[in-house]
Amino acid sequence: MSEPRRSATHLVLIPSYNPGPMVFETVRGARQYWSPVWVVVDGSNDGTPEKLEALAREDPGLRVVVLPRNQGKGWAVLHGAELAAREGFTHVLTMDSDGQHPAACIPEFMARSAAEPSALILGDPVFDASAPKIRLRGRKISNWWANVETLWAGIGDSLFGFRVYPIADLIAVMRESGWMRRFDFDPEVAVRIVWRGARPVNVPAPVRYLKPEEGGVSHFNYWRDNVLLSGMHTRLVFGFLARLPVLLWRRFSLPLTPSRR
Repeated sequence: MSEPRRSATHLVLIPSYNPGPMVFETVRGARQYWSPVWVVVDGSNDGTPEKLEALAREDPGLRVVVLPRNQGKGWAVLHGAELAAREGFTHVLTMDSDGQHPAACIPEFMARSAAEPSALILGDPVFDASAPKIRLRGRKISNWWANVETLWAGIGDSLFGFRVYPIADLIAVMRESGWMRRFDFDPEVAVRIVWRGARPVNVPAPVRYLKPEEGGVSHFNYWRDNVLLSGMHTRLVFGFLARLPVLLWRRFSLPLTPSRR
């Protein structure tokens, strides 16, 4: 097996909250393709923090940061990004700890980011038969709103968390707001980074939904999280209207041409 690619600018960041044993497969997959890999444990109490720390003691390419209490995916990503920035990293690739995201795509996403450092590299999910239909319908609505809010700048999928962020943009938009800390993180942060002028680059990536008997763990709550998304898009629409003159000028004078492969 070939050695994982090592980087001083790009790292893999895995926020993790009570993922069960699947997190170890996720970490092993990421480490197969990249170094360094950081896991930010967001107050997990399922026994995984201690085992992850044991893995990190044996693997210099793996770092585990344990937060004392659960505060949400966005908070975990922000915490990791701020640590990474202080250590000189410029980009983070985020992936979920539950086994849904494709570790084999990490090198391609990192290469796209290195070729266009100011871009937001977004995973464009390729679903199989395991994807719940209700989740697919819901994401179509969120994606439509995200494109309205950015004047169709080219966000292919607003909810898929497998993506590469320029750290400076990520930290800047999150410091501006106390939102984007839980299920609203992925779509809102993408919209706000595009508002800052980043070009969205959409790269296909397979996604799998694991059944409980396969080790799948989901913290998605249909009613709670859709209410959260509704409030988020209401917030973004007001922000969009306030920025509309600038967005119109940028869209038609300096058009953002989204990339899709």
